[in-house]
Amino acid sequence: MVAGGTEGLLFLVARLLFGGVLAFMGLNHFQQVDGMAGYAEHKGLPAPRLSVLLSGGLLVFAGLAVALGAFPVLAGFALATFLLVSAATMHDFWAVPDDQVQDEMTGFLKNVALAGGALALAAIGTSTWAYSVGPSLF
Repeated sequence: MVAGGTEGLLFLVARLLFGGVLAFMGLNHFQQVDGMAGYAEHKGLPAPRLSVLLSGGLLVFAGLAVALGAFPVLAGFALATFLLVSAATMHDFWAVPDDQVQDEMTGFLKNVALAGGALALAAIGTSTWAYSVGPSLF
């Protein structure tokens, strides 16, 4: 689909920005394990510390996969699934006190928007991507 030229370069920059931010978010899970585990426990997640570590790993690996153009369908679907589940479980703005609604709604909407981007990448993941390392399952 995106073979080269200006379109290929723009798509590479988009992948680097999108995947890079998600991978950075994953690294933050490892740097802030205790704080995030406490928040996850407060939200009622089972095994909060393990949940933080696993979600951090998913974000790092899938984010890097998007940036590199490796396994794009798998990476896109994994990210979209995580982001939608995270939006509903961690950013439940409808169930928090009024003074927390705006922060939680911002987190919720950010995750939903990022999930949309991840699904778009998954949708075109079977195409040839310019400047990618190329391995794919589909």
